[in-house]
Amino acid sequence: MRKCLLFVALIVSHISLFAQGDLFTSPDTVCPKQPVQLVSNVPNAATHYWGFCSGYAFNDPKATALGKKFALDGAAAIEVEKDGANYFAFVLNRGLNASLVRLEFGNSLDNTPKVTDYGTMDGVLPKGLNSLHIVKDSAKGNWHVFVVGGDDVATSSLARLDFGTTLANTPNIVNFGNLLNTLDRPVGIFIYKEAGKWYGFTFNKTTSDLIRIEFDTLLSFTPSYVNLGRPVGIGLPNDFTTIRHNGVWHFFVTNQEHDSLTRVDMGASLATSTPIGNVIGTFNGLLKNPSGISIIRDCDSFHLFINNKQSHRFVRVDMTSITGTYTPNDFADLGALLAPTGLSRPIRDKDNIFLYAVNESDSNLVKIKFQQCNNTSIQYSTTSTPPPYSYDTAGTYNIYYMVNEGQADMQVQCKLIYVLPTPPIIMSNDTTICQGDTINLRVISVNATSKTWTPNYNISSTTKDEVRAWPEYSTEYRILMPYPAGCIIDTAIRVTVNKVNADAGPDRELADGATTLLGGPLTSKGINFTYTWVPNRYINSDRITNPEATPPYDYTYYLQVEDTSGCIAIDTVVVRVGCNDVNLPNAFVPEGNKFQNRFGLANSQIVKLVFFRVYDRWGKEVFYTDDPTKEWDGTINGDYAPMGVYVWTVDGFCVSGKRLKKSGNVTVIR
Repeated sequence: MRKCLLFVALIVSHISLFAQGDLFTSPDTVCPKQPVQLVSNVPNAATHYWGFCSGYAFNDPKATALGKKFALDGAAAIEVEKDGANYFAFVLNRGLNASLVRLEFGNSLDNTPKVTDYGTMDGVLPKGLNSLHIVKDSAKGNWHVFVVGGDDVATSSLARLDFGTTLANTPNIVNFGNLLNTLDRPVGIFIYKEAGKWYGFTFNKTTSDLIRIEFDTLLSFTPSYVNLGRPVGIGLPNDFTTIRHNGVWHFFVTNQEHDSLTRVDMGASLATSTPIGNVIGTFNGLLKNPSGISIIRDCDSFHLFINNKQSHRFVRVDMTSITGTYTPNDFADLGALLAPTGLSRPIRDKDNIFLYAVNESDSNLVKIKFQQCNNTSIQYSTTSTPPPYSYDTAGTYNIYYMVNEGQADMQVQCKLIYVLPTPPIIMSNDTTICQGDTINLRVISVNATSKTWTPNYNISSTTKDEVRAWPEYSTEYRILMPYPAGCIIDTAIRVTVNKVNADAGPDRELADGATTLLGGPLTSKGINFTYTWVPNRYINSDRITNPEATPPYDYTYYLQVEDTSGCIAIDTVVVRVGCNDVNLPNAFVPEGNKFQNRFGLANSQIVKLVFFRVYDRWGKEVFYTDDPTKEWDGTINGDYAPMGVYVWTVDGFCVSGKRLKKSGNVTVIR
């Protein structure tokens, strides 16, 4: 059974793994959070797909039992292929209900498949179903499924199912029988076209012989069989997988006898192959009745995957080359596997690698998945030039790039990128300063080859470990530090500048005794600020933004604004008081509180009052004083003065010596 992941994943009839020119360039090593910019070397391709954190065969897989709802009964083999945009799997059942089952996944292997049970195809399918292989005849565009089976020589045979141009069709079947009784419990099946002719291979389980199947130029021809004998190391084979590397064919075979793995080197041509067996071994007893096997080349590394029917274990064998060294990895805790038999080839669906296994014991379908990680700022891109992205954690990650998907010239490349641990760094924390302050910043990393600070704004140096900064507004100072291994740290220290504004208002000049509102519109406002006016004399409050002030003479007020972090701003306002006029109200209410309830001079700079007189409308004096602080209470000889208009006259001298002499009217309101 052919089970290998093609480097060009969708050209299913071509399994050679070519050394290709690089499709893209990328850094080899980066640091966490370092921007990564990939560059396509084929920017004019029709389509592009970039996976930045793609499934990677060196990582641990996850197995999921999908249930017993897929018409499986003692399943012996499973194979998966992609036809156009859709995925199909075929399963062979050896149980009481022996049959061929098709699973249609649609456009994703994560979908729940639709089941079609073909039964025994009117009894034409081989008896004792063992293995199958899916192949596409590219010249004709037709799909075929080859099946081998048998419990002995009498029941052994090879059959071909023809699906036409799509695996979604209902197939026709032909059984080629067992010419010259060559087949004896055949297991594993592989079909390939070389130099215009079709060849196939299978192993006889009973005799451990390798059988070459020759179709000539057309798959529709009745094949002949050539027994190539028993290669060294083959004993009761269960399954095999194939790969061609550097022009040489290799078969990897699982053996029930001795619970072992064998590599059979087939040479450069399938037509004249002389198999040479090489015993790989048991991996210190790790293999227990190894059953299904498949191979993948991923990111220029080779991996074998093996099911173990007896121990229920899934094993990955990492290979430095096709001929060794071989390093087994035991996934004993993978779960879901219970006497697994068949194992599909690995198939990549963009950023995930899938394999499917079938359990003989519980008839379960098991999905094994090497899934993409979530350690990137961006998961994928479909543009020719992908946006910069970064990794958040140190580790080894797989970049996957596919161009011209689904076309004849489709190409795929994957490349590993190593995210190194963040180098030791001592640096200042993000900090807050007050506007106008200076802060010392530092970053120390002894392994960095250089340091560059940006922006070059209010900073003492852009290349030193320690710098002084005095930004006028909040600024993020970035530090770029390259390291010898290619890692670049791009980090930042944020300096938040707290801006506190104090606006005491413009300087002004008042008439003697007048009141003014202090404070301007630019003062910072809100619950995070406190306000203090100094001195706190002659104002109605020293804790608000706009107090009223009635200074008796020239006065300077200081406004201090402080925020919750302790940042302070101070502003001043000068209030000059001029003695240029008499300051008296034009009405008062003796018994009320709406307006003035006394009538007197508001001036505070009159140092000598000759007189202050009030007359009624007939010219009779109703109030007299030469004390500038005395006020008329609105009575005449102890009685309430009638409501109306009264005349006043003032004569006095200011501190400056200026004489004030003035008359006017006042209305008494009751």
